[in-house]
Amino acid sequence: MTTTEPTQETAVPKGKIDVFEGLDPAVRERTKKMLMYFIVFAVVMLFAGFTSAYIVSNVGQFWVHITPPRDLWISNALIVLSSLPMWLSLRAMKQGKTQASFIFLAVTFVLGVAFTAMQLQGWGQLQEKGMGWTVDELASGAEAYRWNSIDQLLDGPAEWGVDYTVVQDGTPLNYRPETNQLFASDDMLMAKDITLDVIRTSNASSGYLFILILIHILHLALGLAYLVVNAVRVLNGTIHPGDTVRLHTAGVYWHFLGLLWVYLFAFLFLLH
Repeated sequence: MTTTEPTQETAVPKGKIDVFEGLDPAVRERTKKMLMYFIVFAVVMLFAGFTSAYIVSNVGQFWVHITPPRDLWISNALIVLSSLPMWLSLRAMKQGKTQASFIFLAVTFVLGVAFTAMQLQGWGQLQEKGMGWTVDELASGAEAYRWNSIDQLLDGPAEWGVDYTVVQDGTPLNYRPETNQLFASDDMLMAKDITLDVIRTSNASSGYLFILILIHILHLALGLAYLVVNAVRVLNGTIHPGDTVRLHTAGVYWHFLGLLWVYLFAFLFLLH
């Protein structure tokens, strides 16, 4: 009895149209990879625009520098760790270990969900410290949302120097906790109170942080959905040792999301 080696050709389910039908398998594979690289490039440009706006908005302004909560640190470990089973899934499939490939995909999915949960909890911790939204009840009974300003941070539960500081051009202002007053970074004697100038400034830094975390979670949700789709393809044989390009592209996207979050975390909380 002879065995047939798996090829790059994939059976197309009835009722579905394969846009790659008739293409050379090598061309088909390159095309799918290029489509994923284009998606990655588009996401890079999106976040480059936001981070550039963040930098420009920061120049010369009073800016809230936030200390990352514990759950955001935990999320870093989870997203970095999730790249390992994603890589192992592709490796297992190339070795013909379909069941192991599926298990590694499932582990990646679980770590991705855990990452999302830690992100949301981390933002909840910031919200509890007054760095997010305030909900006011109007006379009509409706709820009105407004972004907390810097003066609300000064009067709130967040602790200066532990949870946040206000900086100008990257240098922290001087703070007198007894009177809740702010002074310029070069005013070592704390002679000229600039608190009113500071609280007139909107808390734009927390707003940028909220937007960047939200957009990243949305992209992560697409990544999780793509993992589920590929897990189904592994189970029904659409992805097999002779056709792993879908796992490859899923891995490219997933590893990219991990690197993107590590960059955002370092940019928002450590470097800038």
